Amino acid sequence: MYIADLHIHSHYSRATSKDCTPEYLDFWARRKGIQLLGTGDFTHPVWREELRQKLTPAEEGFYVLKKEYCMKQGILSGAESPRFVVSGEISTIYKKNGRVRKIHSVILLPGIEEAQLVSEKLEAIGNLHSDGRPILGLDCRNLLEIVLETCPRAIFIPAHIWTPHFSLFGVFSGFDSIEECFEDLTPHIHALETGLSSDPPMIRRLSALDRFQLLSNSDAHSPSKLGREANLFNTDFSYQGLSDAIRTGEGLKGTIEFFPEEGKYHYDGHRKCNLCLSPSQALQYKGKCPVCGGKLTTGVSHRIEQLADRKEGYRQLKEEFFESMVPLLEVIAASMGYTTASKKVQTQYETMVQTLGTEFDILRNLPIEDIRKVSGEWIAEGITRLRSKKVTCSPGYDGEYGVIQLFEPGEIKR
Repeated sequence: MYIADLHIHSHYSRATSKDCTPEYLDFWARRKGIQLLGTGDFTHPVWREELRQKLTPAEEGFYVLKKEYCMKQGILSGAESPRFVVSGEISTIYKKNGRVRKIHSVILLPGIEEAQLVSEKLEAIGNLHSDGRPILGLDCRNLLEIVLETCPRAIFIPAHIWTPHFSLFGVFSGFDSIEECFEDLTPHIHALETGLSSDPPMIRRLSALDRFQLLSNSDAHSPSKLGREANLFNTDFSYQGLSDAIRTGEGLKGTIEFFPEEGKYHYDGHRKCNLCLSPSQALQYKGKCPVCGGKLTTGVSHRIEQLADRKEGYRQLKEEFFESMVPLLEVIAASMGYTTASKKVQTQYETMVQTLGTEFDILRNLPIEDIRKVSGEWIAEGITRLRSKKVTCSPGYDGEYGVIQLFEPGEIKR
């Protein structure tokens, strides 16, 4: 079994950390316990050159950071080098069926040379130099056609499919069905990315999506955010093994998810007025903010409600495995009563990962008693509550992250 985070960004994407380099991505993947990481941003020519310089081939279709670039300080003892698979996200903005569409797509490729060939085709359509996630004036269906004609082994995944502004089903610029978007090439779409504001049970309320595998990725813009969502695979550790699992579902064992309430677009709302509304509440106001009269941002829950043909709480006969997680740093902060920026929290985090192992092992696998010996009673209790989903959720809305509480206000102080 290995953990994979396939959708991330480099330091050549806008609004990303300067630390999104192969060195720091390798460093944080080790700390998190991620065995396979997307490179992100394969269309950017300077990033491709950096990847060529710093990575070397490993298993079929995978790469590993060259030893001379590995960071020596803070690496967990015994942590294996993560592998990289070539990946990138592309934004397409175009008009179709009388509406402007804004769709993000994640593409996986079997090598850097294939990335070069695909990028050469796309360079004739738009600027690939200014942003690691380029914006192309190209129909998403035609993008899929170009990618498959250039590299038949490519994996094409609609990204964060419910995000209001930039996704396949986005309420402001998306479609109501996959067929409307991809037309005759729909059979070449095998998997969908859940995004931070939804989880598998929410997506399975649409019977039309039953045939698709569900993937979850961090879409990280800084290395410390790697693995906030991820995938569990049990298949041959190679590009072909990964491709087969995504295409058929065999070997895709499940996902690690945000609590969807923590996502930035779970509920409807208007951030300017600090207003968060459930779908039923938003309907009462007819999409208008009752404070200022401005337009509400329709959230993921509401959008799913619009398209769903199954009731909330629907469960498949064979349920998909997924785990809801909160990053270890946030668990420590909540359990100590400080913010994640606190030096005490940062010190405790360092102690735990150096003593106990990777974040995912601590959050998912290690005996609570072992955690208690190193971290104390409250952090051990916080992880216990997280594993049993005994949390309180304040939903995110209109670009504002939600809040997951492990303890009631004042509980630690008392």
